[in-house]
Amino acid sequence: MKRSTLSHSLLNVILVFIESALTLLLRFDPELRKAAYPLAKGGTVVALRLYLPHVEVFATFSTKGVLLDAELPVGRSEPDVIINAYSIQIINAISTHDSETVEKLQMRGESVQVQLVKQFIMQLGVGSLIRGLIKKIKGGKDKNRPTDAEMADKKESYQLRIKEQQTQINTLTIKNRELETTLKELQSKQKTLMIITAIAIVVMIGCIAGLLMN
Repeated sequence: MKRSTLSHSLLNVILVFIESALTLLLRFDPELRKAAYPLAKGGTVVALRLYLPHVEVFATFSTKGVLLDAELPVGRSEPDVIINAYSIQIINAISTHDSETVEKLQMRGESVQVQLVKQFIMQLGVGSLIRGLIKKIKGGKDKNRPTDAEMADKKESYQLRIKEQQTQINTLTIKNRELETTLKELQSKQKTLMIITAIAIVVMIGCIAGLLMN
């Protein structure tokens, strides 16, 4: 007689969905990772026997996450911890994060491992994912957002750069005016030199003509 009243294919789909959710929770909630670490370190296997619907699921904790399956993992003859509960009890324990609700769950196994599983369940929940996401987003924003001191330093740096550029512009403007003045002076001197040269040539021509006539 099969333990599960759910079809094998439907159960697999549900387990894949829950596995994905657990992966997200572990990724974004450091506290949940901390609670899962000792279980993963020992490769703990938890058997979850639910009623209404009647389903048996095995959760294997590993460094890759929490792996869910409808059968006991290969190489294991029995789980480390067994939980017997109605589905609504598990939902309440996960959603409320209440220690009293978790304590009401029937668990069998070595006391230390049972306690570790209880701590994991109390830390587990959709709320953990939401808190983790919010914390990550806020952390990213706070990390990228400059502080007031950094903003003041940047503002001062920009002002100094603007002053330096303005000084360079003023210096270039003065040099440009000096070049224009020098060019005008050269042009004036060249004009004067040409006039003097022309006069000298005329005088020389006059002198040569006078000598030839004599």
